[in-house]
Amino acid sequence: MIPAQFEYSRPAGVQEAVRALADGGEDAKVLAGGQSLIPMLRMRLAVPSLVVDLGGVSDMRGVRDDGDALVIGSMTTHDQVLHDPMVREHAPLIVQATSTVADRQVRHMGTFGGSLAHADAAGDLPSVAVALDATFEVEGPGGRRTVPADEFFVDYLTSAISPDEVLVSVRVPKLSGWGTHYEKFNRVAQAWALVGVAAAVQRSNGTISDARVALTNMGATPIRARGVEEALIGAPATSDALASAAQRAGEGAEPSSDLSASAEYRTHLATVLTGRAVAAAGGI
Repeated sequence: MIPAQFEYSRPAGVQEAVRALADGGEDAKVLAGGQSLIPMLRMRLAVPSLVVDLGGVSDMRGVRDDGDALVIGSMTTHDQVLHDPMVREHAPLIVQATSTVADRQVRHMGTFGGSLAHADAAGDLPSVAVALDATFEVEGPGGRRTVPADEFFVDYLTSAISPDEVLVSVRVPKLSGWGTHYEKFNRVAQAWALVGVAAAVQRSNGTISDARVALTNMGATPIRARGVEEALIGAPATSDALASAAQRAGEGAEPSSDLSASAEYRTHLATVLTGRAVAAAGGI
């Protein structure tokens, strides 16, 4: 299909992009990597009056060290994230999840921030951001503000970004001494996750001293599996203890039923995949 007619803007800086969005109003759309927006334009599921292409904003690309955290520019491609040595060292969970995103072609074009801002419940990176307690730097006409990951994802395909704001970067705390793993189940290669689990586990003297677990596609937004975390922290680092904790994966989740899977099946998957993810993250 052919998209409806729209105006096009390619700003060179963040503030110029913000002004373009403000001028375009609520019908303006941001183009990052385009891997989600372009299909929606072609099917006319999105009919914007203006498309603001962020491809020319160099300040929104790259990864930098910020002491106890990494700052990842929102226009950094998935492939660049995958091969960045700082991300691989300090945030391996991001690498593990990003390596499962679609295929190489999509990873070369799609962007880290675009995937997060799209806020798809079946996307792999939102749950990772929640598990890592990431913070989002958003800029609009009123200046720049910080949004924690657990407040960023509001509803299905809805984030805390206002129509006149852009996601500039994501700040990810470094996890030193943690084991991480991303476990995903999909029906065919390169498909969206039926369910995914992002897990980070810290061990000390044979016990789990800390844990972070978040679920993909178990609700309209990423779900922090607080029950699993509570069961893990202080528990012995054994397969039985981890399997017992994984039984709480469905607590607080609201999985949907669709043509791909029922809510009951997704809950079963969450339990199984959580057990695998925390065991791999804990080195068990």
